[in-house]
Amino acid sequence: MFDSPFDAVDFAGLRLRNRFALAPMTRVSAEANGRANAAMVDHYVRYAKGGFGLLITEGIYPDQAASQGYEHQPGLADALQTESWVPIVKAVHAADSKIIAQIMHAGAQLQYNRYVEQPIGLSEQKPVAQPLGLYGDQEAWFAPKPMTEADFDQVMNGFLGAIRNAQAAGFDGVELHGANGYLLNQMLSTHFNTREDKFGGSLEKRAKFILDLVKSAREMVDNDFALGIRLSQITITDQDYQWPEGEQGFAWLVQALTDAGIDFIHTTDTSADRASLRDGDRSLAEVVQDTGVALIVNGGINDENYQDVANSYPDALLALGKAALADPAFVRKIQGGEPVDALDFAMLQPIANVENEMRWRADQKD
Repeated sequence: MFDSPFDAVDFAGLRLRNRFALAPMTRVSAEANGRANAAMVDHYVRYAKGGFGLLITEGIYPDQAASQGYEHQPGLADALQTESWVPIVKAVHAADSKIIAQIMHAGAQLQYNRYVEQPIGLSEQKPVAQPLGLYGDQEAWFAPKPMTEADFDQVMNGFLGAIRNAQAAGFDGVELHGANGYLLNQMLSTHFNTREDKFGGSLEKRAKFILDLVKSAREMVDNDFALGIRLSQITITDQDYQWPEGEQGFAWLVQALTDAGIDFIHTTDTSADRASLRDGDRSLAEVVQDTGVALIVNGGINDENYQDVANSYPDALLALGKAALADPAFVRKIQGGEPVDALDFAMLQPIANVENEMRWRADQKD
C-alpha cells in the first residue's frame, strides 16, 4: 500500500506537508539590477497557498561576472540581492511551505548579461538550435570564451558565495542547476565539453568541478540546510543528447555525488519515466532511486498521472512545472477533487514573465 502523496514527509532533512514540489521555472520578473520584488513575493506565495509543500525557485545567478543568462533574472550575488529575497522566504514560510533556491550559471547558454559581453563555456561550442523567444529576442547564441583556470576559480567562488547568501536569506536549502544546458550541465556534456585537461575527457574528469563544488558547499553550510542538484541529459534546445557512458556512468555519477555530500537529486526529462539512457531501459529517476538518495522527479506530471508517478517513486517528491504554472492551486484542487486549469501559452506572450501572466489571468475574468 503506497502512502498518499498528500501526506506529510521528511525529505533531505526537511519536514514537508506533502510530496508536491514547484519545479523551477524561468520567469524573468526581477528588477534590472537582479533584486527580487513584490511581484515575485506574490508569485511564489500563490504556490505555497495553492498547496505545494516545497517551492524551488527559478534559476538565480550567483556572481556579477558571466553567470547571468537572462534579462530580469534574479541574483544572489550581493548583499542587496540577498536582502531582496527575505520577504519571499518569510511569506512562503508563513504559508506553511519550504523554499529552496536554485543556483544557476548560464555558461554558453546565455541570452543576456548586464556584466559581460561574452559568455564563458567549456569550449567554443555553442548550444544547438536557437535561443528561446520566451525569454528575449536574441536570434543567435553568442560565441563563448573557453574557460581558463582563473574562470573555474571564479565560478567556484561565485557558487559558494551565492549558497552562503541563500542561507543568510533564510532559504531552506539550495539546488545546483546541473540540467537543461546550463554551465554545470555543460561540464558533463560531451557536446559542450571537449577539453583535454583535468576538466574534460572521461566522465570522472567532466564531473570533477561539480563534485568539488558539492564537497566545498557541504562543508560550508549548516547540517540542516538541504543541498541538492538537478540533473538531465537534455537541454532546453536539444532533447536528443545522451551521455556516452549510459546507465553505468550515470549510476557512478549519482554515487559520487552522494559520497560528496549531496542531500537530494532532482531528475528532469521530457517525461518522468522516459528510458533515455543510451544503454538501458530505465529512467534517470529509476537509477537515482536505486541508490537511496532523496529524489525529486520531474517531467510531464499532471492531474492524470500524478498518482502513478507517486506509486512508481514512493519516496520521491513530484515536481510540477507546466501543470503548476497553469494552476497554482493544483495541489489544493486535486486533493479536494476539483478540476484544475489547463495551460494556455498565451499567458507567456510575448515574454514569459509574471506581469504578462497576471495580465492574461485578469483578462480571463473580464
